[in-house]
Amino acid sequence: MVRPRTPAGRAREVHRRLALEHPGRAADLCELDFTGPFQLLVATILSAQSTDRTINSVTPALFACYPDAPALAGADPVELQDLIRPTGFFNAKARSLLGMASALVERFEGRVPENMAQLVTLPGVGRKTANVVLSVAFDKPGLAVDTHVLRLSKRLGLSVHDDPVKVEADLNPMVPARERGDLSLRLVLHGRRVCKARTPACHACVLHDICPSSRV
Repeated sequence: MVRPRTPAGRAREVHRRLALEHPGRAADLCELDFTGPFQLLVATILSAQSTDRTINSVTPALFACYPDAPALAGADPVELQDLIRPTGFFNAKARSLLGMASALVERFEGRVPENMAQLVTLPGVGRKTANVVLSVAFDKPGLAVDTHVLRLSKRLGLSVHDDPVKVEADLNPMVPARERGDLSLRLVLHGRRVCKARTPACHACVLHDICPSSRV
């Protein structure tokens, strides 16, 4: 095929190929275990500087103790820290979870809001977390930019920026709005399994012929 000449053209082809490798919508592609927006929000806050496997090993006991925002808002901080200790940075994460749950109870009747402007007012919630919740839990447009998306966006020549907000702004118009979350999660999966930070497996990559950074 003719190599795409623009970042937007390359993004469309990247998304087309990765959709064949990882079919489904954002809710299918997300590797965090959850039931409902509240559990996803908690799991995503915990996922910072941790792995989905670790989070999934912790959340069953956590959700059994604190199944909703009112229960989590009333949690004993020490008991909460002990439950989430394996995820790392457990003191800071416990503060974020308690603050988030209290804010949900006080300002949103215990329910997770469905828009970016309100989500980012919650303690521990930035644009990345908000975009995950929007796309995965609510099937709304939301392109989360984590370390994998940052790395692949640069390697694939989709963005020259290192700022997640600027990368999100670059990528958003390159795919239909309803597919932004799908693209984000497909890039995450590809980054975890193939285009790794130190040892990208270019020989096994379905994108090697259109990737400016390919070693093949």
